[in-house]
Amino acid sequence: MDETYFKKTITVIILVLLIVLSFLVIRPILISIIMGLILAFIFAPVYNWLNRYIKQRDISTILIILFSLLIIILPTWFLTPILIKETFTIFQATQKIDFVTPLKSIFPALFASEQFSVEIGAILSSFTTKVTNSLVNSFSNIILNFPTLLLQFTVVLFTFFFVLRDKERVLEYVKTLLPFSKEVEEKVLNYTAGITASFIYGQIIIGIIQGIILGIGLFIFRVPNALFFTFFAVIVGILPILGTSIIYIPVAIYFFLSGSIVSAWGIIAFGIISSSIDNFLRPLIVSKKTKISSAILLIAMIGGLFFFGVSGLLLGPLIISYLLILLEVYRGRAKPKIILEEPSK
Repeated sequence: MDETYFKKTITVIILVLLIVLSFLVIRPILISIIMGLILAFIFAPVYNWLNRYIKQRDISTILIILFSLLIIILPTWFLTPILIKETFTIFQATQKIDFVTPLKSIFPALFASEQFSVEIGAILSSFTTKVTNSLVNSFSNIILNFPTLLLQFTVVLFTFFFVLRDKERVLEYVKTLLPFSKEVEEKVLNYTAGITASFIYGQIIIGIIQGIILGIGLFIFRVPNALFFTFFAVIVGILPILGTSIIYIPVAIYFFLSGSIVSAWGIIAFGIISSSIDNFLRPLIVSKKTKISSAILLIAMIGGLFFFGVSGLLLGPLIISYLLILLEVYRGRAKPKIILEEPSK
């Protein structure tokens, strides 16, 4: 065997082995590293603006991290106990809900059979019990796994700090790893940055704003367990196609049936504002950004949710988007609009 070939083979084997071992080492904290990268991407424009005045990278980065902790950690710290309490309240309430009687009054012909009514009632009761029980278990796991979560959060902060401070060096290093020509490399990075910005700012941030607007209405009109429903309004606001109507329409119907007409119309008003705010904010945020189509986005978010948990709502679409970018660059053709959409400039 040729000595040069033997040395190259050994080098490749060692490199592959080290890559595999490195992956096994970082796998438990991989999601935390990715979340740190995403936070660095989100706050990069604020950092750039601040650093123009301070001109000290370390100080600018620390201030940005303190600001992010203020707007993310403090609300989470104060609201989580209330959310846990409301979740337990709803879990207990679902055990006593009579699903069949309201349905009988709305669809008398469909629920004429007593056996059918009992079966539907059992199915709905089982479904709601499983959903609320899953939420209760999730919050319980957060409390039980607090030390582990604290370590994961530490990784997020360190990744956030170093990537935000040294983002130019990180980007240059990534460029050296890409096996593309200079032209293709720029195209890949531009589309990647465009889709990431479009998804995070146009889908996540706007979805959160939509959920918060509806949540304000829920609190104003004193909807029971308003924080719980606000939390879900934020989640469905982030999901494409669905939107906050899944929350405010049933709540409005509940108020109409209970005779609270003013509250019902108030919730509908806030719901309409919540749903339509997207039409005003999205063009301002993503008018010049490449974006992935809504159908693929929804599929990616649901798949990410199953595979990664809640963080998959973020990771799923980004992973699929990056794959589609590489496939389109590899094909060397114009992008079909069913996969990637590029708004006109």
